[in-house]
Amino acid sequence: MKGYTSDTIRNVALVGHGGCGKTTFLEAALLATGVINRLGKVEDGNTVSDYDKMEIEKGYTISTSIVPVEYNKVKINFIDTPGYFDFIGEVNSAMRAVEAAVIIVDASAGIQVGTEKAWKSCKEYNMPTFILLNKIDKENVDVDKVIADLKNKFGTSIVQLSEKDTLIEAVAESNEELLEKFFNGEEFTEEEFNRGLVAGISSGSIIPVMTCGALDGKGIKEFLDTLIRYVPNAKDHAEYIGSDDQDNEISRKCDPAAPVSAFVFKTIADPFVGKISLMKVISGKINSGAEVYNPRTEKSEKLGNLFFLRGKTQMDADAAMAGDIVAAAKLQFTQTGDTLCDKANIIKYSPVSFPEPSLYMAVEPKAKGDDEKISSGLHKLMEEDPSFVLERNTETHQTLIGGQGDIQIGIITAKLKDKFGVEVQLVDQKIPYRETIKGSSDVQGKHKKQSGGAGQYGDVHIRFSQSQEVFEFSEELFGGSVPKNYVPAVEKGLRESMDKGPLAGFPVVNIKAVFYDGSYHDVDSNEMAFKIAASLAFKKGIVEAKPILLEPVMHVEVQVPDEYMGDIMGDMNKRRGKILGMEPQHGGGQKVLAEAPMAEMFKYAITLRSMTQARGSFTMKFERYEEVPAHLAEKIIAEHKKETEE
Repeated sequence: MKGYTSDTIRNVALVGHGGCGKTTFLEAALLATGVINRLGKVEDGNTVSDYDKMEIEKGYTISTSIVPVEYNKVKINFIDTPGYFDFIGEVNSAMRAVEAAVIIVDASAGIQVGTEKAWKSCKEYNMPTFILLNKIDKENVDVDKVIADLKNKFGTSIVQLSEKDTLIEAVAESNEELLEKFFNGEEFTEEEFNRGLVAGISSGSIIPVMTCGALDGKGIKEFLDTLIRYVPNAKDHAEYIGSDDQDNEISRKCDPAAPVSAFVFKTIADPFVGKISLMKVISGKINSGAEVYNPRTEKSEKLGNLFFLRGKTQMDADAAMAGDIVAAAKLQFTQTGDTLCDKANIIKYSPVSFPEPSLYMAVEPKAKGDDEKISSGLHKLMEEDPSFVLERNTETHQTLIGGQGDIQIGIITAKLKDKFGVEVQLVDQKIPYRETIKGSSDVQGKHKKQSGGAGQYGDVHIRFSQSQEVFEFSEELFGGSVPKNYVPAVEKGLRESMDKGPLAGFPVVNIKAVFYDGSYHDVDSNEMAFKIAASLAFKKGIVEAKPILLEPVMHVEVQVPDEYMGDIMGDMNKRRGKILGMEPQHGGGQKVLAEAPMAEMFKYAITLRSMTQARGSFTMKFERYEEVPAHLAEKIIAEHKKETEE
């Protein structure tokens, strides 16, 4: 693949609902331009862009892939993105590397949830957008109806390129000069018309809609022509905003003559080649073997051989110009979201934004002693997919994977087995309950041991009551009943006992302990004896002071379209949740504010998705601890007893 200049490069993301035909469209484009000689099929696992073993097995796109199509002396770098909602992070990465997006719509299915999500992403990134109706060769497809539905749903900016009158009016609105010409009844020259159309598409006031049949190749070349003509070329992109090494805002134009800078938008963990970094060259020209600087790690990287990717095929590249997308292998210090630049002209672009995880699952090894292998495998997979997080809960000793849903987490664990040969099982995360008391008690703890040689003697009287603090300790000894030098040992004994409560072995909180009396023995008393006496008093004192179990309560914010409000509120009540209020959202829908126990919210991401056809989303954070209802507390305590007996 020869090098292209900045003005002969177009970068385009393909977005849309899972199964709308993004991957098949690319096959048709490669067939139409003579790269392949027959159409690969997703179901046969032989397409150019879905080459990953897992994608072939599952029959859908999991990772972003790059497929350049060369046509009429222009290179269109298509970025094929997954349609499943769990992989929204991949879409966000792709949007950082392109100048336009194509929303592919299955004409036989019409507007789907993924179409709405793709539209939302395009708006979020202010992305010039095209809509391509695919599968028009299917039976009973009513193209006019789908286009009317699109206009109803997304607005009048959606225009067919064949609608000359509508287009001329839209073009006229793209600049003052053309508007004046239009009102004077003068006709536009072809150059003016095209310039106005590009300006309208760039600003988002015109969204062209076209049709194709990817399986029979109908409309494919016409669509490629349209993209070449109307997608803003890489040089026309607004200046890229970044920051210098002092964090001052600076900008850089997509200009081959400017100092070099590139943005790493995707990492592939290849078991054979190692790590592959995909980067968009934003300014300058990157040469094979060059040295570049990574401002985040403050380290220089030596680029080995550069190559262009088409699916999994690598084509050697001597250099890549501003505006192009190129790959480098085995970069030591670089990860997704990093900038690589000229050390004498530092610029740092903002990293890719990934959504907060909405589902957490704990991973446990199937084979003993695999913990190390799991950890290193997951860290390598995180380089490839930074949209999932890994957390070690020090209290429950679980390793948690947080992601967008069960499909993503399932793929991560399948890749662990496939790429790193380690099997895990997914289990619910344990809840960090707490124990406390509702009443007060006054108890004695006595430790006395006489068995040949030195004995042990410690005797304490302690009052326990509630406190606002986690633990409050004081002493009110008088008359020398216990020497003061034993007081720290008593406090230590109590503090250590708080790690495991008497009800179900959970940490104890909000306790006040007053050490007010006791006795000692001149010879047999020592610090250890008083520490043990204190722990005996603790166990007895907590049990006598009406102990209760506390559970974490979460603050939840759910964003939903109006029509699902009833279902959401009904479901929240079933989860022992409380609705705190609602806020109408800009652009429609509601934000529901609620509180619910953590125990009831583990699989909420899955339920919310099915209740709202994936249109709802939520965030959740810890709020406070509250008493567990008695009937549930009994179950938790019984389970704990069973576990300790086993």
